Amino acid sequence: MAQVAGISPASVQRIWAANDIKPHLARTFKLSNDPNFEEKFWDVIGLYLDTPDKALVLCCDEKSQVQALERTQLGLPLGIGHIRTQSHDYIRHGTVTLFTALDYLEGRLISSIERQHRHQEWLDFLKKINRETPKHLQLHLIVDNYRHAQASESEGLARKAQALPYAFHPYLKFVDEYG
Repeated sequence: MAQVAGISPASVQRIWAANDIKPHLARTFKLSNDPNFEEKFWDVIGLYLDTPDKALVLCCDEKSQVQALERTQLGLPLGIGHIRTQSHDYIRHGTVTLFTALDYLEGRLISSIERQHRHQEWLDFLKKINRETPKHLQLHLIVDNYRHAQASESEGLARKAQALPYAFHPYLKFVDEYG
């Protein structure tokens, strides 16, 4: 990184330390080979740092293959002197897909749990976003590259439903882990 940036390794270490950046602790990291990566990166960052007037920025993602589990017994609630507990045995109900749209500014989450992970479920989720967001705001959806490839149909639906411009922005895949 130092060589590419044209600075000393010590400078890189100081910058990382000052910003509490610890790349050696990351489980995975991959630099993009997309020639437009930097342009896309700043486009997304710019939406958060300088959101247009009367606009709402939502970061959208999906997590498939989530185990739908039901505990066989109720756990004990949190109390004085003991932590919340849950039983070790469960009943499986297959897998589900979790769709989410995160509004960082308000700290609000729009979500949907679906049995399947198809384009139709994504379109249904866009309709839910339309129902749950103010109609006078321009929506900017930051979506992953998989969804961006399907954006033409999604964008058409969004414009028709909202009657205001929608913007689809591919983002750096970071909403991948749900606790």
